[in-house]
Amino acid sequence: MNITKVIASELEIKTSQVEAVIQLIDEGNTIPFIARYRKEAHGGLNDEVLRDLDERLTYLRNLEERKAAVIKSIEEQEKLTPELQKDIEDAMTLVAVEDLYRPYKQKRRTRATIAKEKGLEGLSNIIWLQMTKNSIEKEAEQYLNEEKEVHTVEEAIQGAMDILAEGVSDNAQYRTWIRDITWKEGVLISAAKDKEAESVYEMYYEFQEPVSKMAGYRILAVNRGEKEKVLTVKIAAPEEKIIRYLEKQVIVNDNPNTKEILQAVCEDSYHRLIADSIERDIRNEMTEHAEDGAIEVFGQNLNQLLMQPPIAGQIVLGWDPAFRTGCKLAVVDATGKVLDTKVIYPTAPQNKVEEAKREVSKLIKKYGITLISVGNGTASRESEQVIVDMLKELKEPVQYVIVNEAGASVYSASKLATEEFPNFDVGQRSAASIARRLQDPLAELVKIDPKSIGVGQYQHDMNQKKLGDALSAVVEDCVNRVGVDLNTASVSLLEYVSGISKALAKNIVAYREANGSFHNRKELLKVAKLGPKAYEQCAGFMRISGGENPLDGTSVHPESYEAATKLLTKLGYKLADIASGGLIGLSLAAKDTKGLSKDLDIGEMTLKDIIKELEKPARDPRDEMPKPILRSDVMEMKDLKEGMILKGTVRNVIDFGAFIDIGVHQDGLVHISQMSSKFIKHPLEVVSVGDIVEVKILGVDLQKKRIQLTMKL
Repeated sequence: MNITKVIASELEIKTSQVEAVIQLIDEGNTIPFIARYRKEAHGGLNDEVLRDLDERLTYLRNLEERKAAVIKSIEEQEKLTPELQKDIEDAMTLVAVEDLYRPYKQKRRTRATIAKEKGLEGLSNIIWLQMTKNSIEKEAEQYLNEEKEVHTVEEAIQGAMDILAEGVSDNAQYRTWIRDITWKEGVLISAAKDKEAESVYEMYYEFQEPVSKMAGYRILAVNRGEKEKVLTVKIAAPEEKIIRYLEKQVIVNDNPNTKEILQAVCEDSYHRLIADSIERDIRNEMTEHAEDGAIEVFGQNLNQLLMQPPIAGQIVLGWDPAFRTGCKLAVVDATGKVLDTKVIYPTAPQNKVEEAKREVSKLIKKYGITLISVGNGTASRESEQVIVDMLKELKEPVQYVIVNEAGASVYSASKLATEEFPNFDVGQRSAASIARRLQDPLAELVKIDPKSIGVGQYQHDMNQKKLGDALSAVVEDCVNRVGVDLNTASVSLLEYVSGISKALAKNIVAYREANGSFHNRKELLKVAKLGPKAYEQCAGFMRISGGENPLDGTSVHPESYEAATKLLTKLGYKLADIASGGLIGLSLAAKDTKGLSKDLDIGEMTLKDIIKELEKPARDPRDEMPKPILRSDVMEMKDLKEGMILKGTVRNVIDFGAFIDIGVHQDGLVHISQMSSKFIKHPLEVVSVGDIVEVKILGVDLQKKRIQLTMKL
C-alpha cells in the first residue's frame, strides 16, 4: 500500500504535502510546531488536518505491520499463494486482514477439527465437489471407523458437515458480503429486561432502528443501558437473504445427493459460526464510529471552553457553594494569588444569611472585589439569591458570573492542588480554582484531566485511551495557540507546550525559582535535560515580557530573529518599536511579501506570520471569543414565561442539541430542530461552547425541571 497516496486521497491534499508532514513527524517534530513554524514545507495545512494525517499515518502503519505478520505466519505454514498474498496486501482495514487470516489461525479444538481427526475430510470433499452419483449415506459407509469412533453413517455425515460449515464460515469473501448486507439492511433492536422499571432508558424499552441510520448518541445510550443490565440489545440481520446468498455460492451443481446437505451446511454455518461474530464486529464498528463522533464533539466543546477569554485586571471572589459544610470563599488578586479565604453558612441547615452577607461585604470592601465567580454545583441557586440580595444593598459596583465548576472537586483533591495549596483544605482549593477559571480559564483548566471537565456526552463509556489522547491534543493545540508566559506559567501549563514533557516542565520551574526569572529564550538551553531539539520545538511558544530582546515577547521563532530584525531595519523601524506598539502599519509598508521574502531569504508564509505578529505582538486569540455574561440580578424558573426572549451562554453541545445557561441555574435545551430555519447535520454548525446566544422560551416543566428553548426568533 502506498500510505502517502491513500492519506492524500482521503484528506484531499497533495501527496507532496503528505510526504513533507510524514518526514517532519518522523524527525520528532510536534503537530503544533509543524502547524505554526513549518508552513512552507506542507503548504499551510491547519492543525486539524495535521492531527487527522498523524492519526491515519499511525493506523495505516499498524495495518502494514499486521499484514506483514499475517503473511509471514501463512508462509511458515507453507499455505501462502500469490493470490492470497495480493488480497492481504490490498486490504484497507484490519477487519479485512483478519477475515483473510481466519482459515490459517491457530484454532481451539472445534467440531470441525475433531471431525478431521476422525478422518472425515475426504467425505466433506465428496459433498463439496457435488459430483457423486451415489447417495451420501453410501459414500459415508467407507468412513466408518470404530478405532476413530465413527460408529454410524449419521455421525460420519454430521462430521463432514461440521468441516464444511467451518470452511464456509472461514471464507473472507462470504464474510465481507454478509457484513455489508447486515450494515445496509440490519435493524438494531433493544428491549427492557423489566418493562415496569423506571429508568433513563425508557425510550429504548421497545426500540428498533436500521443499523445504517442510528445516531451516535443513541448507540452509546443503548450500549450503556445494556452494560447496566437494563436493556437487551441485538441486531436482526436479513437472515433469509444471507442464507440464500450462501447457498448460491456453495451449491454450484444441482446434485440431488448433495443439495439438501449443503443447504443445511449453509444454515448451520451462518447461525452457529458467522452470525454472532458478524454482530460483534458491527456492534464494535458502530460503537467506534459513535465514539469517534462523540470525541470530536467533546474536543470541539473543550476547545471552546479552554479558549474562553480571560477576565484580566479584576480581583475576584471565588464562591464554592454547599449546604451542610458551608460555602467556601477565596479572594484572588489580578495575578491569581490567593489573598484570603473564608467559610460562610447562608444555606440550609444553618441559614445564617445576614451574617454571610456581612462577611462577604467586608471582603469586598477590604480587597476591592469587583467580580464574584460562583460554581454551578449543589446550592448554587441558593447562593446566587444571597449574592443578588447583597449586591442590591451594596454601594460598590460588583457583578457575578455562574461558572461551570466541572472538575473543580477533582482538582482540589489532587496531588497537584495539595502541592499548590499545602495549607488549604479541599473546599478552599476549590473556591480558588473557581475564581481563577474565570480570570484565565486555560491556565486553570489545564490542571484538570480533560475527561473530568464535562463538556461531552457518555465520556465514561468510551475507549479511555483514545479519548485521553484526543483531548490532550486539543489542550496542546490551545496552549500553543495562546502561548505561555515563561516567567509565570505553572508546570501544568508548561507540560502542554510543544516539545516539553512533565519532567522538563518541572525543570523549567525549578530553574526559574533558582534564578529569579528568565531574561531571554536562550536561557532555556541552561535548563536541565532541555536539549536543542526540545528548544527548537518549544521556544516560539514561550513568551518573556520585558525581556532583553523584544522578539522574546512575541510568537516569532528564534530561528527567524535575524530575518525579523532585517525586515524592521529595511522598513525603517527598530526592535524597540515592538514593545511600544509602533508597528501598526507594518503590513502596509511590507505589502510586497513576495519580493521581501526573497530579499530576506525566508518563506513567504513565515514572513506574513512575522508581520502579523509584529503589528500586534503577543496578541491573545481568545480576545476574539465572546465574553461571559456578567449578572447583577437573578431569575427563577417560575419567572419564565413562554415567548420570553433571553440572552444565554452555551454550556454544552451534544449530537441532538445544546444546553444554554439563561441565568436560572437550570440549563435549557435547544433541540437541533430549533437551531436554524435551514437543515443542519450537527449543532456545532450553529453554536459552540461559550457562545452568547438569544433564545426564546418554548416551554417550562417545573416538575421535571426542563426548559425548552428555540433559537428561531
